Amino acid sequence: MSNNSKQVVVIGGGLAGSETAYYLAKRGIKTTLIDMKPKKFTPAHESENYGELVCSNSLKSNDIYGNACGLLKEEMRLLGSMIIEAADQTKVPAGAALAVDREAFSAYITEKLRSCPNLTLKSEETVRIPEVEENGECYVVVATGPLTADDLAQDIREKTGGGLHFYDASAPIVSAESIDYDKAFTGDRYGKGTGDYINCPMTKEEYYAFVDELLNAERADLHEFEKREIFEGCMPVEVMASRGKDTLRFGTLKPVGLFDEDGKRPYAVLQLRKENETGTAYNLVGFQTNLKFGEQKRVFSMIPALCNAEFLRYGVMHRNTYIHSPAVLNRDFSFKNNRRIFFAGQITGVEGYVESAASGLLVAIRIADEILNRPIHEFDDRTICGALQTHISTPTKDFQPMNANFGILSPLPVRIRDKKERYHALAERALETIRAEIIKGQE
Repeated sequence: MSNNSKQVVVIGGGLAGSETAYYLAKRGIKTTLIDMKPKKFTPAHESENYGELVCSNSLKSNDIYGNACGLLKEEMRLLGSMIIEAADQTKVPAGAALAVDREAFSAYITEKLRSCPNLTLKSEETVRIPEVEENGECYVVVATGPLTADDLAQDIREKTGGGLHFYDASAPIVSAESIDYDKAFTGDRYGKGTGDYINCPMTKEEYYAFVDELLNAERADLHEFEKREIFEGCMPVEVMASRGKDTLRFGTLKPVGLFDEDGKRPYAVLQLRKENETGTAYNLVGFQTNLKFGEQKRVFSMIPALCNAEFLRYGVMHRNTYIHSPAVLNRDFSFKNNRRIFFAGQITGVEGYVESAASGLLVAIRIADEILNRPIHEFDDRTICGALQTHISTPTKDFQPMNANFGILSPLPVRIRDKKERYHALAERALETIRAEIIKGQE
């Protein structure tokens, strides 16, 4: 059987699916990427482009040695990630974070896919996982993400023995020109970065008045199936406030490391982050919400700097779906019942934009190794990539989505008490491991 006769079908044109399809096609493997857009959209999608971001425009920290997500990005750069390339090319100022102009970002990805040889793009809804022979010539990658359409989600549940759900909430975006800059100040926490954030301070009285109205605000109606556990990593601001009136002041609205123009630390601070390169729109950082649109306008406008804010997009809540991966997936993201079927993206239980794309990249590398008869790349727990693979395949009763973090890496042989030095050592070891795997694949 020749390599040319083998082909891969990728279902889902989000970050994971786009990453997988591009990597394979660029290496001469016949690949078909199927996405239901633009014929059909999920409740959270609007653009016809691939790789559309539906929540924040931030891919989190870019700090390789101080943040695990920053380290994961560098691992992916070394491995040839197109998604991280797209982010680097369309980034907007955001301090130490890698934030992107979301429209330019998805347009970049779309152009890469459309111009890639060996890649066929199809617009159609997939309602069930295609049947493939376990030792056949076709591979299937299911990368339909946390918003998998109902029919396909049902088929996945039936084939995987059930599924889990959580719900994701996105933050509002306001017009830059509508912000009252006389009631705000620019600057990054602890003075790091280049002053890219707009900080909206509140006094003690303003903060508690805001929290009171937030707690009393009317929320959008949820169906019965939506009234389940909300994942901690993307919790609506009103739910956080319900846990105690000071919860936001020690979390999303914490003033620590921020000082106004008079050198004083406010009682509470909302940060705004650029949503696009031109700086015409700003995201309310950490303000994911399920309030009704009118209530968002009313309550969030109580923040002095947003008293006349023009909301370009209101926050919404949508369903996220993921499978119980440890029960049904191998460590390389292949399906235990058929190793020609792979899953990638947030549907596997990795949480976050970068983590989702990373899983797609790992799946692509694994399939390419097999088709091209390359040495199989093995990423162990010394790397964030490998640690995420371990997470989705380690048996547990209470399986939950996982972000990149230093805690999932295997310990260093020598204990380092200083956290900064320990993280630096962990990052250096991870990158050395990745480079060694790249060299092995070239032998």
